[in-house]
Formats: sequence, C-alpha cells, structure tokens
Amino acid sequence: MVEVMYFAWVRERIGEPREKIETSAATVAELVEELRAREPRYAAAFADLSALRVALDQELADFDAPLNGVREVAFFPPMTGG
Repeated sequence: MVEVMYFAWVRERIGEPREKIETSAATVAELVEELRAREPRYAAAFADLSALRVALDQELADFDAPLNGVREVAFFPPMTGG
C-alpha cells in the first residue's frame, strides 16, 4: 500500500488531494501507467510526464525510480523561481 499525493493542477484534474493505492508497480512509471488506466481524469493528469515531477518519501526522484519500500509518492508540476 502506498499513499499517493497530488498537488496543484494534478490535484485539480484528479479531484483528490491524496489516496491510498494497492499497487504491484515496481517503478514510478509503472504506477503512472496503472493510474492512467483507471479512468479519463487520471489519463488527463498524467498525459504529459514532462510537465510533472515526482517525489518518493519527500525526495525528488525520476520516473524510473523503484517503489520498493516507498510509503509516499507525490506528483506535482515543476516549481518555478520568483
């Protein structure tokens, strides 16, 4: 079981700030594929991975990062300075 959190426009498209997910995904990319297949709102949120960043247990990670032992996955758009 992993807790998945969504921020900014990702949360707006999915309509949930967080959810607990039972997954067999080995990597973040596999988890994204599982989420995309759920329903259209997830497919829309994860349509362009270049517009997303991911953090595993509050550490920035790549989409090919393993999920083994991870408790929290967060998806968010890139931060901009200002």
